[in-house]
Amino acid sequence: MRDDEILTRISALVTEEHELRDKLSTGQVTSDDERARIKELEVSLDQCWDLLRQRRARRGAGEDPDAAAVRPPGEVENYRQ
Repeated sequence: MRDDEILTRISALVTEEHELRDKLSTGQVTSDDERARIKELEVSLDQCWDLLRQRRARRGAGEDPDAAAVRPPGEVENYRQ
């Protein structure tokens, strides 16, 4: 996945998150459904940002950015900031 494709995916996930929150406020989804989907979106966003950072780091180090790979949720969710 190229950088522009990752950024497009990030934008789509953020849009879905906003739409979901709007649906919750109008009663179109339950809070349990909203929470579950928001968690999925957050994991996907973390994976996308991680992949983008990997690609940029590889490019900056003179390596092939296409060698970067999506890491499993357990790995990206347990990073220390």
